[in-house]
This record gives sequence, C-alpha cells and structure tokens, in this order.
Amino acid sequence: MATMTAQPVCVRTVDSNPRYNPKWRASRRLKFHAWPLSSIIRASHSIEDKNKVYKELGLFSLRKKIEDTVLRAETLAPTALEHEEARHIKNEEMICQYNLWDDLAKSNEILVKLADSSKVVDALKDLSYKAEEAKLITQLAEMDAINYRLFKQAYSASLDVGKFLDKYEISKLLRGTYDLEGACVIIKAGISGFCPENQIWAEQLLQMYLKWAKKQGLGARVVEKCPSKNGGIKSATIELESKYAYGYLSGEIGVHCMTSSSHNASVPPEAIMAAVDVVPLFLETSPDLQVDDEDLLILSPISCEAEGGHTGFAVCIQHIPTGLIVESSGERSRFANKIKALHRLKAKLLMILRDQAISDIRSIKKDSTIDVWKQEARRYMFQPHKLVHDVKTGIQLPDLNSVLNGNIEPLIAASINSRQSCGMV
Repeated sequence: MATMTAQPVCVRTVDSNPRYNPKWRASRRLKFHAWPLSSIIRASHSIEDKNKVYKELGLFSLRKKIEDTVLRAETLAPTALEHEEARHIKNEEMICQYNLWDDLAKSNEILVKLADSSKVVDALKDLSYKAEEAKLITQLAEMDAINYRLFKQAYSASLDVGKFLDKYEISKLLRGTYDLEGACVIIKAGISGFCPENQIWAEQLLQMYLKWAKKQGLGARVVEKCPSKNGGIKSATIELESKYAYGYLSGEIGVHCMTSSSHNASVPPEAIMAAVDVVPLFLETSPDLQVDDEDLLILSPISCEAEGGHTGFAVCIQHIPTGLIVESSGERSRFANKIKALHRLKAKLLMILRDQAISDIRSIKKDSTIDVWKQEARRYMFQPHKLVHDVKTGIQLPDLNSVLNGNIEPLIAASINSRQSCGMV
C-alpha cells in the first residue's frame, strides 16, 4: 500500500496580503493624499503672495505716476497762471483804453482774446485744485493702509491734470498765423491700378483721426464720405470745429503708406497708399482773400454715391492760375457747396502765400506749389515687424495698433516741435 507524503501547502489569508489589509489601504490612502494636499496649500500661499506682490507693484506704479504729475503741476502751474493772469489784465486794459465802436473788427479781436485768456486762467486754477486733490487723496490712501480705491481716484485726477498740461504746453508752441483755427482734413485713397486695399487703408486712416479727435475732446464730424464698392472709402472729409485743430494736424499732410517689407531685397515692398490734406477751417471769420471770378473754373465733380451726402448739389472748382482743385458735396444746396468750396480754395491759397512768403495771388509760382501726393508723411509697417515711422520727424513708434487706435499724440508733438525748431510754425 502506497503511502502519501504530505506536501507543504502555503495558505495565505486575506489579511496576510498587505494589499487587502484595511490598515494598509488606509495608510496608503493617507500617504496618497498627503502630498497633493500640502502642494495645494503651498501653491495657494504662493498665489496669494504673488497677488500681493503684484498689487503692491501696481500701487507703487500708480503712486509714482501720481507724484510725477503732481510735481509737474506744482512746477509749471504757478508760472503759467501768473503769465496768463498778466495777459488777461493787459486785455482788460486794452478794452478800457480802446473805443469799441471805432473799429468793430479790432474790437471783436480784443474781446475774443479777453474771453480766451479768462478761460485759460480759470482752467489753470482748476488744474491747481485737481493736483492738490490728487496729492491729498494719495496721502489719505497711505494712511488708510494703502486703500486701492483711493489710489485709483487720485490717479484719475492726475490723468486730467496731465492731459491739460500736455495741451497747454503744446498750445504755447502753436504760434503760427492759422494754428488757432479749426481744421478740414481730406483723405483720398490711392488710385494706382485696381487696388481695393487702398480704399480699406483710407477708411482706417479716417477712423484713426476720428478716434484721436474723440479722445482729445475735439468736435469732429464727417461731412463728406465716398464709399467704395469693394469696401473702404475713395475719399472722406472731416471738419474739426475746435481751436488749434489746424495747428495739431497740419503735420499730417502728405502720403501715408502701409507697407509690407519683403524678405527678398530685389522685390520692392508692397505699398498701400492714401493721401491726407489739411487746410484751416476758419471759425470766427471767413478767409480774408479776394479771388477773381475769371480765374475760377466750375467743373463737374467725379460721380460718387456719397454716404449721407448730396451728390446732386456737389461743386468742384479749379483755380486756373495755380491748378488747384477743390470740391464740396456735403451741403444741402449747390450754392452752399459753392461757398464751402470757395472757402477751402481760399484756405489753400493762403497756405501757399504763407509758404512762399508773398502777399499777392498773382505772384504765386505754379511750379513751386507742393502736390500732396509728392510728399511722404508716414509709413506704417506691419511685416515682418510692426512699426510706425514718421518720415518728416524721424520718430518711430513700435505699437502700430495703438497708433491706428487714435493714439497719435507723440507723432503730433514731434511734428510741432520739429516745425518750431525749423521756424515753420
């Protein structure tokens, strides 16, 4: 009879397997959750610290800007106020000494100067109050354990102070004969070949000037607009009935090119063009210039379905001796358009007389008149990098989108400074 030998058998209970042990699972679960929990805690502290640092940096930046503006106001405002008050007193003395009924034109000029000086004096006094307000609010914010809301309030007041100082300083540089007048801005798309991009570019320039005027608080309105069937505009005319508008914008005259630089030097960059012309818009009086009727030729304007315009009453006038051509289509009658076109023609002739340093229209040299299309004003490059290059002043700005959004103050200021240094203001 065979005997059976017992073989060792390894029996493993459920509890003997650590993976099935409840204690092991609990400890495992605790270890598993412990690391992410501590990381989350550390991460939350890190985010809070970063936010605190960022907020402190933001407050420091705001405080620095406020302090710089307040210091600028405290430095410039007293001197400016003293000067403007002296000018105001001088104008009052002229009125007392002058018989207003002797020369109505001269009397009106003196009264306008008096009103202007009075406005500037009031504005400078208000500026001093706003600067002091910004300074006090900043001090209160620091006492109130850095109150962010108060800092924002102070910064808002400082922005108003800075904007006024910028305008005041620029206005002191505008001493030209017609810089005080409003402006008529005429934008025309390039017509070289069939290039719908030219019309789209002209529309972009139109919006750029409208946005700038709105930010500056200048009254700008589109009086004439000729849309293109392919999008954009063929031409448009903006009138800015605000003082110093011509002084601000006269540097914009010329061709504005949107270019795309080519990587291949042998291939010329693609240029999309539009021309900008600016003439004074006389606010108080009509242009003081006599033009002989026999020197004028009434032409048929180029047909254009103007948006909101009255093309049936459009008038186009050519000045035969100089070859200048002006037109108007935004008024409700042919007579009104003729008057406006004549005013624009006289304004352009006055600019030529000033530039050529002569007083008689018959002395104008036709060959010396500058064609808007023959002078480049600015280049807007969008490839391979974005850049705005002002050809007249040499200034370059890297933020193309900001400029097209109406932030052209640096370009305007550079143009005014350049004209003053050259004695052209």
